[in-house]
Order: sequence, then C-alpha cells, then structure tokens
Amino acid sequence: MSSAILESGAAVAHGVERHRLEGHGVEELSMQQALNRALDEVLATQPKALIFGEDCGRLGGVFRITDGLQLKYGEARVFDTPLAESGILGMSVGLAMAGFHPIPEVQFDGFAYPAINQIVCQIGRMNYRSRGTLPMPITLRVPSFGGIRAPEHHGESLEALFAHVPGLKVVSPSTPHEAYHLLTYAASLPDPVIFMEPKSRYWQKGPVDFARGPETIGSPTGAKVMRQGRHLTVVAWGAMVARCLQVADLAAEDGVDIEVLDLRWLKPIDAQALATSVQKTRRAVVVHEAPLTSGLGAEVAQLITHGCFDTLKAPVERVTGFDVPYPSGDLEDEYIPNIDRILNGIKRVLEYRRG
Repeated sequence: MSSAILESGAAVAHGVERHRLEGHGVEELSMQQALNRALDEVLATQPKALIFGEDCGRLGGVFRITDGLQLKYGEARVFDTPLAESGILGMSVGLAMAGFHPIPEVQFDGFAYPAINQIVCQIGRMNYRSRGTLPMPITLRVPSFGGIRAPEHHGESLEALFAHVPGLKVVSPSTPHEAYHLLTYAASLPDPVIFMEPKSRYWQKGPVDFARGPETIGSPTGAKVMRQGRHLTVVAWGAMVARCLQVADLAAEDGVDIEVLDLRWLKPIDAQALATSVQKTRRAVVVHEAPLTSGLGAEVAQLITHGCFDTLKAPVERVTGFDVPYPSGDLEDEYIPNIDRILNGIKRVLEYRRG
C-alpha cells in the first residue's frame, strides 16, 4: 500500500497549488462542508495523510464528512475498515509508527469505548515510551455529543475521559469557521489529537474565512471570545457555544451583558484566556453536556478560581448534564442544558451575596 499512497500523493501535487489559490475569501458553508474542505486540503498538501473508518470511503461517512474524497484521492488514501474500533485505532498506531499521518474516524462517540485501550495505552503513550522516536501524528475524528435524537451509544460527551489521558490533545469546534481552521491545524501537529465534532451542528451554516492569520483565527491553540460582555462570563465548547450565544442575546434584553468564551481546546486549556475574561466580568458559569461529577467543567472552574480568586464576586457555577448515562434521543431535551437552565445558572451567580 505504501507505494500506491506515495504515487497518489505525487499525482495530487497540482492540487496543493489549487488549494493555495482557493484559500482566500469568505464562503457560507455548513460545518459538514467545512470539515470536508479541511480534509480535502490535508490530503492535497500531506502525501502521507490517510483517511479511514467505517463507511468513510465510498459512502463518505454516515455524516458525509468524507464525501467525494475517495473518488478524488483513490482507495489507497481514503478507505473503509471493518466494524472494529480497536482495529481502526490499532492500525492507526502501526501506520503512525511507519511514518504516515492517520486520520481515522470513529463513527459515533459511543463507539470509542472498545478502542479505549488503544487510545490510552498506545496512542497517548507511544511518544513517551519511545523517548520521542515514535511520535503519534494521529488526528482522531469523533462525531460527539447529543442533539440529534439518536439511539443509545450514539450520543456521548467523552471530553473529560480524553482530556485526562496524558499525551493526548483534545479540541472541539463550535462553528464552520472554527471547524475548518482547527482541523487543518490539528492535522499539522506531530501529536495525537482527539477532534470532537458536535454532530448536532453539522448542518448549521456560517461564514468560513479561508484567509490564514491571527486576525482570522486568533491563536490556533487558545480559547476565543465569541461575544464580548461585562457582567458575567459563560464558558462553553462544541454545540453548547451556540446555545450560550442565544442565552446571551436573551439576557441582553434584561440589561445583562454576557461574555461567551468558546474554550475550543479542551486539552491543553487556555487558562490565560479564562483569567482575562473572568477578571473583567468577575463572575463565571461553565456549560457542558457531560455529567456534572468529575466533568471537565470542574477543571475549568478550578482554573478560573485559581486565576481570579481575588476578583470573583461569586462561586463559579456549572450547568451540565445529569449524573446518569447519556440517554437515548427521546430524553435528550431533558438531559442537555437548555436555555432556561442556563439562564437560571446565570441568575444564581448574579444574585449571589456573601453571608
């Protein structure tokens, strides 16, 4: 397969220049389209990049994120795998050791559990175990979180599990623009990255600016202020960012000015961005879909408290999912933080008075 891949890489060399020419201007795209464009660019510019997973080849993935890529780059670079997540990730380790850049897909977040051994014991540790001689440039795409009324195991929030593993980076985009730029950046890293895609946002459209530079994407490794505010900071990631922006618009009708901070990178967390925002607003609410206990919101709250202890006017509030298994679709509306629950959390913080 190696010679076929290299020949395919040479055959698409002309595509690199085409991508550079197209890499300007703004287009209105869905997140699904933005991710597809990002993967197209990675394949065109990195001859050793490979995309694979269950139905990722001819079908283009269950969410069509890889649509058309096998036809364009060939079966040697974009291909289907058996229904075996441990095999998909185990193969990724071997390919990375052989010098390739695997970009595997786990079809749904709940399907990642059978591959936890490969993710934790091999992907996360191999660089350390080999003293840097065997880096793991693996970009693992995971359609994540709820919101699409799917059956059990098709909606999970695994960010705390992944973020707890040394050696892994974890990122989650909230808009088509963020999806395109964060995925192309993640695929340029020599480290393993868990790329958590909010599946409920796949079909939401937004402007994607293809220009590169800090004025367009800010720091590619940091959090991003999505809405400026004065009275309170709401920290979220993935699909919850859009919901928190809705909450901020509603709060503004009552004269409450909410700042919305998209964490983006869930590991490493941008502690400086948290401190800068909360030192200004002096109050904070963290919103995520995962259960409350030992969720990533606890780590975020600790970082805020550590960096803003002298300026906080109230304890950091968390609005999250409940401490139950992630429910099937008919109970999602009760489980996922809704606008009313987030507004109530904000109210509790704003009305807090020290005894």
